[in-house]
Amino acid sequence: MRNTFINELVNLARENHQIALIVGDLGYSAVEPFAYEFPNRFINAGVAEQNMASVAAGMASEGYHVFAYSIANFPTFRCAEQIRNDIDYHQFPVTIVAVGGGVAYGSLGYSHHAIQDYALMRSMPNMLIAAPGDPTEVRECLRFLVKNPQPSYLRLGKAGEPKFHTDAPILQPGRWQLVHKGNQPTKALLTTGTTLCLAMQWKDLAIYTDYSVYSLPLWGMSCKSGQAKKVKEFEKIITIEDHLIDGGMGSWLLESLASDPNLRAQVECRALNSKICGQVGSQQFLQIAGGLFSL
Repeated sequence: MRNTFINELVNLARENHQIALIVGDLGYSAVEPFAYEFPNRFINAGVAEQNMASVAAGMASEGYHVFAYSIANFPTFRCAEQIRNDIDYHQFPVTIVAVGGGVAYGSLGYSHHAIQDYALMRSMPNMLIAAPGDPTEVRECLRFLVKNPQPSYLRLGKAGEPKFHTDAPILQPGRWQLVHKGNQPTKALLTTGTTLCLAMQWKDLAIYTDYSVYSLPLWGMSCKSGQAKKVKEFEKIITIEDHLIDGGMGSWLLESLASDPNLRAQVECRALNSKICGQVGSQQFLQIAGGLFSL
């Protein structure tokens, strides 16, 4: 996903001279293509993420669409005040790019877990979450964000995520993207971000062979209004995400059903539990320990 992100950002920056990239002294072996081709639009802000966010907001106020790139926990919680006051409040076109969402950097410990980031970012009223499930969705999310500049949060995996889409999906905030059509159209696995891979594995298990797989790449506070109508199409929906269940996408979907609470019984949320907050291990180990693999 990282390479797809940089390659597509370079392509877009060739046409849009207002695209800029700021990094927090990391991304080496990934960001160089942008830095070499557009040195005047590339800034290494150093290990100073709060400053990075404010610089991004300042550049955005002068007409740039700024992509601020770091490992997932650093450009979110470390600079939450700057995101809230400088970026989201002013509705500046800054895209916070978080690499290694979930527990992709689990071997580095809790400081590098990004399992509360959805909860933080979706509480910002103007923030659009972009959580692509495969490299194709990365490209389409980037194209949407550049065409529709706004405060946004692009959550990427670490590396090596498989491709599932045969054709490029047409993305809209809140729109479910069909990735696999199951035998029973009223049952769905709904995922956001890199857990699309997990959903595609689950569909081959006996208890999920009837389920269709949907991805939700774009969502946020402003995208709730059409969700109840979509949920009514199904008798059973299982949401899947590498985030704590509190404040995640599943909770967001349940909140969207407040006007029709009877629909909530049709939704089951699968997410990580808080037991992993003090654990260190590989992504798979922590997903298992966090209950995401329990069927």
